[in-house]
Amino acid sequence: MFDNLSDKLQRVFKNLKGEGKLTAENMDAALREIRVALLEADVHFKVAKEFIANVREKAMGQEVLTSLSPTQQVVKIVRDEMVKMLGQHQSRLRTANEPPTVYMIVGLQGSGKTTSTGKLARLLVKDGFTPLLVSVDVYRPAARKQLSVLAHDLKIPIYEGTPDETKPMEIIRGARKEAIQTGRNILMVDTAGRLHIDDQLMTELSELKEYLNPTEILFVADAMTGQDAVKSAEEFHKRLGITGIILTKMDGDARGGAALSIRSVTGQPLKFVGVGEKMDAMEPFHPDRVAERILGMGDVLSLIEKVQGSIDIKEAEKMQQKLLDNEFSLGDFRDQMKQVRKLGPLENILGMMPGMGGMKEQLKNAKVDEGEITRLIAIVDSMTEKERNNHMLINGNRRKRIAKGSGTTVQEVNTLLKQYAQARKMMKSFSGLAGGGMMKKLARMGLPGMPGMGR
Repeated sequence: MFDNLSDKLQRVFKNLKGEGKLTAENMDAALREIRVALLEADVHFKVAKEFIANVREKAMGQEVLTSLSPTQQVVKIVRDEMVKMLGQHQSRLRTANEPPTVYMIVGLQGSGKTTSTGKLARLLVKDGFTPLLVSVDVYRPAARKQLSVLAHDLKIPIYEGTPDETKPMEIIRGARKEAIQTGRNILMVDTAGRLHIDDQLMTELSELKEYLNPTEILFVADAMTGQDAVKSAEEFHKRLGITGIILTKMDGDARGGAALSIRSVTGQPLKFVGVGEKMDAMEPFHPDRVAERILGMGDVLSLIEKVQGSIDIKEAEKMQQKLLDNEFSLGDFRDQMKQVRKLGPLENILGMMPGMGGMKEQLKNAKVDEGEITRLIAIVDSMTEKERNNHMLINGNRRKRIAKGSGTTVQEVNTLLKQYAQARKMMKSFSGLAGGGMMKKLARMGLPGMPGMGR
């Protein structure tokens, strides 16, 4: 989502560095470029104006202008101001003194409330909580059925209500009673939405709020709607008093302005972001990590957390040793593709690695989707053991046999071999970084070899 903004900001800093000396003139020029970059990323104009003013005030100080590395100091100032704009620290969910803690999930229709309710419930279960789900959306066709299906898939209990409970307040009374009787310590309420904000919706939500006294009122916003999401969040906060925001579709191609603006405009923290359609695609929002990724500094902590949660560490360490020993075969390449697809898009993983943002373009040609991975596995499985261990044996006749055995074409076999060759070449460049230090760090982290990289 932040690729364009990140590229433009890094270009600004590169130009500053090229100046050799930081002056008031080139600093003003850089700030103008940063302001344009923010506005083009759909950041709220007032937020962008305040951001630039704060950076200017700190960057034009005498201690910066006389610094031994003024450009680095400016980058730090921009980073600190961006963290401040995004919220300083991760904002965690609060819990009530006495269970059940109530979380109301609110937002406009189509923003992803129901899916976000399921995703958040899954995260709460991983953290040791015992949520009970309930939908009070009695207006949208199949809305309650959608949450019921998600709850069943996640193996999380849901209060379905009785035939006599047809109104939101009736359903919520029954749900609260159920949560107490069954010892569930979290009650998650998926509320109704509208295509736009109206008095009927707000009256209903206010009545539910008064009865439930929720610990958190979480507003779900669609990042793809840009500043409309910010305006909706601001209006919900004025009329309902939200305590946090969940921003969905952060994996899309939106410009990212909503994420950068929403806290400054509403005064409420961004707590979670949806980064995909699957139920495990929701992450806590870390302002410092996001700011550093935008500025090309990487996000090693998030990378480590993602790897530890998705990868078989023992298998990864075994494979890393093969990479370091220059013994990476086509069979290993296949196995690593299976591992890496658990981590999500490669460009996202690369963006978490410090100093590696500039290599994203090199990975685009090696980018694969689920279908390509399936074909890749079929192709490698159609090879003999000798062919997997020594790709140089694979001549024209062998390629035809492999293509026929895997239900693919010779061209697809050629593409796989080309990707494997790119992998080998890319891994050599990694091994050369700091005497192989990068590879040793990845090995310690348990990060497997990435497709598009090899020995």
